[in-house]
Amino acid sequence: MTDADKLCPLVSSSTGLPEKGVQQALNLFNDGATIPFVARYRKERTGGLDEQQLGNIWRAYKKYQDLSKRKTYILETIEEQGKLTPDLKDRILSSWSESEIEDLYLPFKSKRKTRADKAMERGLEPLAKMLMSQRPNAQPEQMALKFRRGEVKTVDEALQGARDIIAGWINENTAVRNIVRSEFKRSGHIFSKPARGKEKEAEHFRDYFDFSEKLSGIPSHRVLAVFRGENKGLLSVKILPDEEKLMRRLRGKLLKNRSAAAQEVEVAITDAWKRLLQPGLETEFRKNAKEKADEEAIGVFADNLRQLLLAPPLGPARVLALDPGFRSGCKTVCLNESGELLFHTVVYPHPPQNQGEKAAGILEGLVKKYRIQAIAVGNGTAGRETMDFLRSLPALEKVEVYLVNEAGASIYSASPIAAEEFPDHDLTVRGAVSIGRRLMDPLAELVKIEPGHIGVGQYQHDVDQKLLTERLREEVEFCVNQVGVNLHTASKHLLTYVSGLGPALAQSLVDYRSQKGGFQSRAELKKVPGLGPKAFQQCAGFLRLPGSDNPLDNTGVHPESYELVKKIAGDMGGGVDKLLGSRIDRGSISLEKYTNDQIGLPTLKHILDELEKPGLDPRGKAEEIEFSNIQSMEDLEIGMELKGIVSNIAKFGAFVDLGIKESGLIHISQMSDRFVSDPSKIVKLGQMVKVEVISIDLPRKRISLRLLNVN
Repeated sequence: MTDADKLCPLVSSSTGLPEKGVQQALNLFNDGATIPFVARYRKERTGGLDEQQLGNIWRAYKKYQDLSKRKTYILETIEEQGKLTPDLKDRILSSWSESEIEDLYLPFKSKRKTRADKAMERGLEPLAKMLMSQRPNAQPEQMALKFRRGEVKTVDEALQGARDIIAGWINENTAVRNIVRSEFKRSGHIFSKPARGKEKEAEHFRDYFDFSEKLSGIPSHRVLAVFRGENKGLLSVKILPDEEKLMRRLRGKLLKNRSAAAQEVEVAITDAWKRLLQPGLETEFRKNAKEKADEEAIGVFADNLRQLLLAPPLGPARVLALDPGFRSGCKTVCLNESGELLFHTVVYPHPPQNQGEKAAGILEGLVKKYRIQAIAVGNGTAGRETMDFLRSLPALEKVEVYLVNEAGASIYSASPIAAEEFPDHDLTVRGAVSIGRRLMDPLAELVKIEPGHIGVGQYQHDVDQKLLTERLREEVEFCVNQVGVNLHTASKHLLTYVSGLGPALAQSLVDYRSQKGGFQSRAELKKVPGLGPKAFQQCAGFLRLPGSDNPLDNTGVHPESYELVKKIAGDMGGGVDKLLGSRIDRGSISLEKYTNDQIGLPTLKHILDELEKPGLDPRGKAEEIEFSNIQSMEDLEIGMELKGIVSNIAKFGAFVDLGIKESGLIHISQMSDRFVSDPSKIVKLGQMVKVEVISIDLPRKRISLRLLNVN
């Protein structure tokens, strides 16, 4: 039985997806298929699972694979100790709960010598067993007298050692740990207060100075905020259950009566909780809370990244791009339709230089000389002021001005990729070029930046960086393949994310294109060194070839379906050319007669969609943005209605760029008259919104907004 067969029911259960579809997806993945390929071209096999569902399947599968490896290690370790009983082996093999498996392994785990170990070395285990039996008439002091020997000098030392052993047994008792675990789940709270002596320094975290919230209901952003404060040494944080209830349950489980021996056991119970169970289980629940919060935060980050990558492009155009600044000026570049740098300079329209007239003359001259069709302005410092300046110039009134999200532009400008593209230009020029290219095609430009550096999420530096990187790269791959890539012009960075390629094949493809002067057909991909049949199968449908002799090469129709398309076209009385771009009367086509073992109705419907709108970009078209007439936070008044752009989305709400330095926050409770659990279902990144100012906190630079409507 393969891993996929063994783990399929678990993956199906944890993802809530049909077992048959999960099994097929895992088989395809293990055969080398990618998520984008399976989602688009193997719908029949999986029952139509989409990219998000397939991603969930793959992540769950990897998680259970890791747990399976852990179980194998644990079994081998216990067997080497000669302590692996058939019952213990069965319990470990049958469990897929990480906490249960670790509980079973706990007694056999290598650890530093404990107080219980030392007490056992002194021969006190028999005394511990006698106390644990809790005989009604037992006299602990009398029993302990027999163990005053060697290192054990007194009765109190003997009883203390016995209690240490009992505490160790309690700590390793699976049933006890389950009771403690259930109480953490039921009544656990997270508490925080300022670290001693850090009250002034921790002012930024004052919302968490006297904080308590039930662990099962706390939102992810508050978990991450509390842990961030703790990591900075500014907050003291604890996670605890209702200790009174817990101790009642433990006493009910472990005490048999109220004898003197039972009282010794009760002391050991309290010690086991305070010294062993509480630290260990608190660590476990901290880890669980952090992992859950990370998962939610990474999900928000991934959603935001997807929206940013799929932002509408302007398309090929001659662009003037400005990276705004006050003292350092506005770095200005002119780009042609292919994004190639034609000219660069710096203008100083703002204070302290105030060279508005000179800047206007330079910019007007550049627009005329290079026949500029659009202007891109970075949305950072001085972005709003620069847009207002440009729009005040009569000579530029017919040129559209766009505000461009410049997140990560500085990272790109200092990267090896930028240095390779512009070895003779400094960081400021590279950054302005990136802003201009983002307007033309955000996706093609943003793939040059490591996704984690783009900065459109909540607490991105506080979450698991490995998981964040993996998930964000998955999102980039999803976006690139959803849009498709022009094989004639795509950079190696963009091609890297195409299904089935990767860095080495992307470079090989670019080298081949350079040597041969381009590609004549998709079939020619098979001649690229290193690009074998499997890679061709995975990538071909996502690569577009405008001008190819075969018009299907510029569509999302996979080459494996070309013959079928020809048959459909022939049956309709014409060639493929006649079908492309024309409305197809689907009622006149009996799709069932074209189905076979490999191609079913979902793929056929996808093919017809591609034929009707070949090469359609799903991203739409870039639009100009206009802000309300305010210049700073001091201009705001409660009740004022403003226009803005959604600049970031978090679990608790959405941040809005109002065209001033400070962004405003629409809390999730201010988005709708009805309860909203996910802000991304109401607003999208880069979307124009109309908002009302509901509170202004000048000292803390906070603006609270209510959503009025969405453009």
